[in-house]
Amino acid sequence: MDQTLSALGDILLKALPTFFLVVFLYVYLRKVFFHPLGTVLEARREATEGARQRAEEAFQKAEQKAAEYEAALQAARAELYREQEAEWRKALDSRAARVQQARVQAGEQLRQAREAIAADVDAAKKSLASQSDALADQIIHIVLEKGASA
Repeated sequence: MDQTLSALGDILLKALPTFFLVVFLYVYLRKVFFHPLGTVLEARREATEGARQRAEEAFQKAEQKAAEYEAALQAARAELYREQEAEWRKALDSRAARVQQARVQAGEQLRQAREAIAADVDAAKKSLASQSDALADQIIHIVLEKGASA
């Protein structure tokens, strides 16, 4: 058993330089190769992910701006429609007022025309009444002259 332990100790003693060489290579490669490679890969991932995030944020901002623009456009259209409706109502009110004024004037002209016609009828009746007496006298006079001469 001592021989086995001695052989094992001898193997371990010969393996120590290899062990230290592997540990040294591990530390060296980790610091010189894997750490810079990891840093580059992390920077690449962050750049890619960051670009993706920035693109997503820009897309969200663009959607927000589009929504704001659409809301402002709808508000402007609504305001325009309100203004058009107000102008339309003003025009209708103005037209209704002119129609009412024309009706009043037409009613007044009709009343004046009726009064003038009534006055003309009265004047014609008086004229006819006065002329009818004169005509009746003339007719009687003519009939009596013809009757006296016959």
